[in-house]
Amino acid sequence: MAIREIRIIGDPVLTRKAEPVAAVDEAIVRLARDMVETVHAAPGLGLAAPQVGVGKRVIVVDLSVGEDESQLHVLVNPEITASEGEAVCEEGCLSVPDIREKVVRPFRVKVRGLDLEGRPVEIEGEDLLARALCHEIDHLDGILFVEKLSPLKRAIIRKKLRKSAAGKA
Repeated sequence: MAIREIRIIGDPVLTRKAEPVAAVDEAIVRLARDMVETVHAAPGLGLAAPQVGVGKRVIVVDLSVGEDESQLHVLVNPEITASEGEAVCEEGCLSVPDIREKVVRPFRVKVRGLDLEGRPVEIEGEDLLARALCHEIDHLDGILFVEKLSPLKRAIIRKKLRKSAAGKA
């Protein structure tokens, strides 16, 4: 396993729709394990393959950040099959460092996909788990959470990110 570099807003891989995984093979299992190690090291609650530069439909979500293995969810080709309710909560993203904003998401979701053995699985999540699943699946569709904000908020964030990038140059 290896910790992979997390791509930051502005990287084109983050805006492209990820390709479905044709078969859960050794390369996909290795990718998923690297993603788990990467998200735990960050630390974060979830990670999508495009965030580590791989345009494949793979996500990992672990609300315990490595503390409770039963909370680790690895999904290949995940898709939301049902959602209900609405919740507004502050979100952040490893690919959009130092930015946290309130985002509207479904309160409850059902997501289906494949596990690392290629077997179909379905996860039902509420509250934070629902939010994390939606956030990571958005990444697979090339959508960053900041795109869900008002145009004014997005403009403020762009300015803040430019200023931050200029300070690092």
